[in-house]
Amino acid sequence: MRVIIADDSVLLREGVARLLVDGGADVTGKVGDASELLAAMSAADPLPDVCVIDVRMPPTFLDEGLRAALVIRQRWPAVGVLVLSQYVEERYAAELIRQSTDGVGYLLKDRVADVDEFADAVRTVATGGTVIDPEVVQQILARAPRSDPLDSLTPREREVLTAMAEGKSNAGIATALVVGQAAVEKHIGNIFAKLGLLGDSADHRRVMAVLRYLGAIQ
Repeated sequence: MRVIIADDSVLLREGVARLLVDGGADVTGKVGDASELLAAMSAADPLPDVCVIDVRMPPTFLDEGLRAALVIRQRWPAVGVLVLSQYVEERYAAELIRQSTDGVGYLLKDRVADVDEFADAVRTVATGGTVIDPEVVQQILARAPRSDPLDSLTPREREVLTAMAEGKSNAGIATALVVGQAAVEKHIGNIFAKLGLLGDSADHRRVMAVLRYLGAIQ
């Protein structure tokens, strides 16, 4: 697994690099701002599997990292991006997820309490998976406009759809909600029907349902 790390904090940058190297990753780049990150991406051969990116970096310390993540998703869609932040930037976070749910992660620094869990999250994103902190999902949902089909979902169906947006599998949803997988599958089927997502593959409908719920598709 090839990784580029972008963070203006030298200590955090080096700490993440050491953690990933100890786990068998090849850290091919360590940069301190968004422009250096994009330059490193342009020069990379081969490309990294994933970029671990801080949201707030020089010069303004606002959202440079997240905007660079959007550029990476547009120019190099095969490269995963895992965003680390102390805050939820709802607008850009929603846009990042809207572009594609494959190879995307958004974790809050203060909630990353387990080293192995973080390393697993990097590997998940590097291999095309999705890892989104539940707090990020909740804040996006709180600001997302609701459409009539979403209003028709039952409280349990909303719980299932929220868990889907967090990247949980059917088995993971069943465990989180303490229900059987058959019940989860039934709820997901109801969600697809209420949102008018019929006829496509289950994976496609799952992605579209999450995007609809996040307000990305009206």
